[in-house]
Amino acid sequence: MLAKDIKNGTIVVYNEAPCLIEGIQVQSPSARGGATLYKFRARNVVTKNKVDITLKGTESLDDADFKKREVSVMYQDVEALHLMDTETYEQYALPLDDCANELQYMKEGQDGLLALIYNDECVGINIPATVELTIAQCDPGVKGNSATGRTKPLSLETGLQIQGPEYLKQGEVVKVDTRTGEFLGRA
Repeated sequence: MLAKDIKNGTIVVYNEAPCLIEGIQVQSPSARGGATLYKFRARNVVTKNKVDITLKGTESLDDADFKKREVSVMYQDVEALHLMDTETYEQYALPLDDCANELQYMKEGQDGLLALIYNDECVGINIPATVELTIAQCDPGVKGNSATGRTKPLSLETGLQIQGPEYLKQGEVVKVDTRTGEFLGRA
C-alpha cells in the first residue's frame, strides 16, 4: 500500500510487526524535485508501543494479515473484557489494560464494535468514531445561560467525564467523539 493511500485506522506491517495508524501528517516538499513526506503516528498492536513512521509518497508498506470481526460485549471481570463474535459465536478475552481507553465509550448492546484478530488471538478492539451515551449526572442549568457558550461537566453512563453546554439535563442522550472525547451534540 502506497504511503499516500494509508488512512487512519489502517493496519500495516512495519519492522515485521503489525501497526495501527493513529495519526497522519503530510509535509509538502520545500524545494523543486523534493518528495512529499508522510509522517505516521502508529501503535504496535501486539506490544502496544508507539511507533513513528516516515515515508516518501512513492514508498509503501504491506497490509497486515489481520481480521476484523464484529463482536458484542459479553461481560467484564477484574482481568479482562470478554467478547463474542456475532457470526461464529467464538469468544475472545482482551486484557483490561489493552482496552482501557475504549472501555469508557462502550456499553452493553452497542453496535459497531470490531475485534482485531491476529494469529487467531484478539489483540485489540475498534470502536465507532462517535457513540451515543446517556448523561448520568450533571448540575442543573441556570435559566438565562442558554445563550452563552459556557460549559459544565457531564458524567456519562460509562463513567466518562466530558464538558457540554449548560442547557443539557440529566437523562438526555448525547453524541461523543471517541477520538477526542469531545461533546458533538444531542442524539
